[in-house]
Amino acid sequence: MLSTTDWKSIVLTTSNGNFWFYFFGAVIISCVGFYFAFGFLKRARVIDDTPTSKIRSAAQGYVELVGRSKAMDGPPILSPLTNTVCTWYRYKVEEIHDKHTRTLESSTSDNLFYLVGPTGNCVIDPEDAIVQPTVKKVWHGSRNGHKSSFGFSMLSSMGSRYRYTEERMHDNDPLYAIGEFSSVGGQNSEFNTREEVKNLLTTWKKDPGFLLEKFDKNKDGKIDLQEWEKVRRVAVKKVMDHQAKTKTEPMIHLLSKPKMSNKPFILSTKSQRALVKTYRMYAAGSLAGFFMAGLAAVWMITVRFS
Repeated sequence: MLSTTDWKSIVLTTSNGNFWFYFFGAVIISCVGFYFAFGFLKRARVIDDTPTSKIRSAAQGYVELVGRSKAMDGPPILSPLTNTVCTWYRYKVEEIHDKHTRTLESSTSDNLFYLVGPTGNCVIDPEDAIVQPTVKKVWHGSRNGHKSSFGFSMLSSMGSRYRYTEERMHDNDPLYAIGEFSSVGGQNSEFNTREEVKNLLTTWKKDPGFLLEKFDKNKDGKIDLQEWEKVRRVAVKKVMDHQAKTKTEPMIHLLSKPKMSNKPFILSTKSQRALVKTYRMYAAGSLAGFFMAGLAAVWMITVRFS
């Protein structure tokens, strides 16, 4: 192990190019550590400060929900590497060499699934979410390798090794979720009738043949003012009928990425308390990196130019 004297000698004798490379490397690491420390502390504070809502009575906007994950009806979600039935997956295939590791294939599930709570179900759209599952499998293989469901055959050069990483959430896993909550359908539906009529008329205008067939009563090959008034009345009725039908349909609740980028969208099989503890530990580690790398940069400058 090098002593302080040895490190001083290295700093003093290294070339200018190498010195500034290591110095700015330490500065960058310090800045990155500060950035992540702030981000992890912010996540912990948001999770700690946001009250848990019930799906049935949750307000529209940024909410926290707790329940269990459940797959939706339809074809099952299968993890690509092990073909395991799940509600969410993330995987990565890496080729490992002596001096570097290369990612050959990776993907994250964006399939919808349910969070089932005591008062109802909420559809989860996991796109762009920060996901922390409890199941994480890592294994290694050689050139006889593996073929993923995406058709990528990993038969490469002799001597290379492959690392497979797969993370999953399953039916009935505990699920903590915080994100943008919205509800559509049911008696509480809100509509912009004027905008919907405008959009429908715009769509019809793009199909002149349809307009002439349905509304050109005098068959002169054009829609006059009287006929256009009929078009507008039909459009209004069609929109109103659709709105009335929507009000009779069951309400659907959805949790997705917040519209405001400064709000985290988190899905986790950990509890709220465990998440807060985890993020605070991450923040402490990042803060330690910030101080250590910053002190190293200051020490290098002091030794070099004092």
